[in-house]
Amino acid sequence: MCANCGCAVPGDHAVHAHGHHHHGDGTHAPAPSEAVAVLTGLLDANDREAKHNREHLDAYGVLAVNLMSSPGAGKTRLLEATIDALAGRLRIAVIEGDLETENDARRIRAKGVPAVQITTGTACHLDAHMVHDALHEIDLGNLDILFIENVGNLVCPAAFDLGQHLNVTLLSVTEGADKPAKYPVMFRASDLLLLTKTDLLAVIDDFDPQEARGHFRALANPAPVFQVSARQPETLAPWIAWLEIQRAHRRATAGSQPRPQAWNAAA
Repeated sequence: MCANCGCAVPGDHAVHAHGHHHHGDGTHAPAPSEAVAVLTGLLDANDREAKHNREHLDAYGVLAVNLMSSPGAGKTRLLEATIDALAGRLRIAVIEGDLETENDARRIRAKGVPAVQITTGTACHLDAHMVHDALHEIDLGNLDILFIENVGNLVCPAAFDLGQHLNVTLLSVTEGADKPAKYPVMFRASDLLLLTKTDLLAVIDDFDPQEARGHFRALANPAPVFQVSARQPETLAPWIAWLEIQRAHRRATAGSQPRPQAWNAAA
């Protein structure tokens, strides 16, 4: 089981033990030192695979953005609006992460954008191995931005490097403004904070954007904070501009990276 939140983590798709305590079934519950050793090994393996993913993305000048939030914060809806805003300007692909169903991937494909669905089963986050497999299905040479929509969860996704370049965290106005204080690891790792569903502020009187910013800044994170609503395209302008700047920077550094050999199952 995952040491962060109790999910079953595939790790290398074969290992499933992170200190899971079984009661009455005769199995061995690992000692704390054993659990730490297993978790450390899995994270090390994940980081190696993430480095490999990033090398391929860098070689093609593709910007990879990891979207994280609690369930229902509006990640897929934001992606749909972002695809509309960038249509004809930047080439986009999406990796979707959910425990079950291809619902979100279908929504993205309906926009004419390639989407690879990862169904994690019981794991409440993506890992670098899962993303590596998904990248085999994406033409990186015909891409500008890869969005990775992580599983809705405010804990584990922040602990696993996927090979992304940037982390973007969404905080919906339907959630508490104190979420950054309650879940500091994820918000501290954010390169951008998006306060989403802001069209609802007129009818929600218990969410203060300034309070949310205050909790975010208390983590010593200087990253930008934008208020957006997928229902109000004009509010997306700062987000779109930020993406274009980040993509231009990534493309500018692409020439310094060696073009990798073709993907293979052992890579």
